[in-house]
Amino acid sequence: MFFSRFLATARLFSTSAIASFPKLKTHSGTKKRWRALSNGKFKRAHAAHAHLNVTKRPGRKNALCQTAYSSGAQTPTLKKLMPYA
Repeated sequence: MFFSRFLATARLFSTSAIASFPKLKTHSGTKKRWRALSNGKFKRAHAAHAHLNVTKRPGRKNALCQTAYSSGAQTPTLKKLMPYA
């Protein structure tokens, strides 16, 4: 009885109330640092490239400039943290 009343009130707001309940929250720190790719992996920028560059060698600065991709172990965790990416 309760479920049918819940379903009737839920239909007023959404056509797929059961499928979308509950909504999953995206981790805010992850969405600021990672971007999803079409192949299912994620990419991010390296840290420590913006300042204090006088003491860093040119090869190190070039390596920090490159894009970093998620490893095989990181990808499932990132998919949980960003469910809609």
